[in-house]
Amino acid sequence: MSNIRLMVTRGDAEKDKELREYETPFKEGMSLLDALLWIREKEDPSLGVRYSCRSANACKECMALVNGKPGYLCSIRATEGSTTTIEPLPKRPWVKDIVTIID
Repeated sequence: MSNIRLMVTRGDAEKDKELREYETPFKEGMSLLDALLWIREKEDPSLGVRYSCRSANACKECMALVNGKPGYLCSIRATEGSTTTIEPLPKRPWVKDIVTIID
């Protein structure tokens, strides 16, 4: 089984931002949101990630910078053996980790 590597912004208004590296198992068809939720469930329950598309059929909450470009984490597929950088959206009020306030 191969893995994917994620470099994820961690921190909040009380402390500086830093990139933290995580590895997750790769599964065909998985999204970056799937990978982040795996990290939160299995490795680091303090990881801040926001989403609602799986329960309220709403969108916009999982938007972040992925390798420097804005995108929805639920719709971007993970690539086997890849390294992906995930950061909060710029020019948005920052809450924690990759969570920002989206209007």
